[in-house]
Amino acid sequence: MVFGIFKKKKKEENEKKVAKKLAKTAKRESGEKESLKTREAKEPVVMPDVSPRQTKKKRTTAAPFILKYAHIAEKPSRLAELNQYVFKVAPAANKTEIKKAVEEIYGVDVLKVNIIKKPKKRRRIGRTVGWEVGFKKAVVTIKKGQIIELLPR
Repeated sequence: MVFGIFKKKKKEENEKKVAKKLAKTAKRESGEKESLKTREAKEPVVMPDVSPRQTKKKRTTAAPFILKYAHIAEKPSRLAELNQYVFKVAPAANKTEIKKAVEEIYGVDVLKVNIIKKPKKRRRIGRTVGWEVGFKKAVVTIKKGQIIELLPR
């Protein structure tokens, strides 16, 4: 037993510890001054009255990262007449995130969102083998009478 870890504690040491604890409790009861650290820790912190408007923080969203850009082609331009707009979106985006992003950026009411995933495909030109990039796009249907201006006319 090199370090004396497993030795039984002596009664004298235990008695000293008990005496110290009793002295501390007696000090508290008698009302003697405590150290600044303990006094500061016990005092409650009083917060000033703040109106709800001041505490309200501006909410930041990831809308610009969810909608990449509007997909402009022949079919999406025909769908625009039916209040449907096509956007390329982030691969991890879901329907609710896309709906919130379109409503936030364009200020329109979204009725429904349909998602189309085009998978990546292996392509070959001669000996070289590569991949055609896949993507995810969303067809967003908005309320009748509302317009999203994608191209300046």
